[in-house]
Amino acid sequence: MSKMSIVKEFFQYARKHKRYVILPIVILLLLLGFIIIFSQGSALAPFIYALF
Repeated sequence: MSKMSIVKEFFQYARKHKRYVILPIVILLLLLGFIIIFSQGSALAPFIYALF
């Protein structure tokens, strides 16, 4: 099972069960996760860690 199929399945579940409230929260968490993963080892790391 690929990672993208898990995301696709989650969005299908939210649409089917009318759980639109949790979609912005999940999107925000995914964006924060990508920022942390891609900025490790870069010059931006101290600024990102200051946010938390």
